[in-house]
Amino acid sequence: MVLPHRGGGLGAGAGLAITGGQLAITASAGAAAAPSAGAIAGAFTADTAVVLGLSSRAVGQVALYYGYDPEEPSEKLFIMSVVNLGTASSAAAKNAAMADISKLTQALFRGKSWEVLSNAFVSKVAEKFAKAFGVRLTKKGLGKVVPAFGIVLGSTLNWATLEGIVDAAEMAYRRRFLLEKYPHLAAEAFATFTDPDDSDGAAESDERISVLDEIVDEGGPDLR
Repeated sequence: MVLPHRGGGLGAGAGLAITGGQLAITASAGAAAAPSAGAIAGAFTADTAVVLGLSSRAVGQVALYYGYDPEEPSEKLFIMSVVNLGTASSAAAKNAAMADISKLTQALFRGKSWEVLSNAFVSKVAEKFAKAFGVRLTKKGLGKVVPAFGIVLGSTLNWATLEGIVDAAEMAYRRRFLLEKYPHLAAEAFATFTDPDDSDGAAESDERISVLDEIVDEGGPDLR
């Protein structure tokens, strides 16, 4: 699958806002006029909304390729779980996301009936997920801001993020598709992750997200 070409410039929006401010400061008022932490965070918040939107559409394309309708309420929850996995960086966050995908795969494979699973319900879950997702990417983005280089780092961050999400989607949907063809695969567990070297502080900077927890919080079925 080919990602949208425009994706390469996603992070440049936030990076340019920050870098542009820094360059103007250098030419005029000096360090005292540096953009506030709120302005920097705001730039990344806007950027992560774009990343989440494009990420969901990219996963939706993979879903269609394997014959699943991304507009179905249950599929929207699965897509959130895939985006969650594709953006997780610590072992704890990856394992939480992988557990969600595994249990959702099983539930969807068995045709579990969720009476509460309306678009309104999914929207509530999506709102909570978006907030947690924004915190995760803002942490990653703010950790990479460097004056005069922010535009490059921002673009790299978001393009790499989209690639990771599409890779996660290919894995999740391929396994789900094969499970429907070969039910005995249900006995096989998803891989788990460990942090052999956490020198970059991934565990501390990563936001652990569980879509299944958010489903339960909104009064949905407990699949955990």
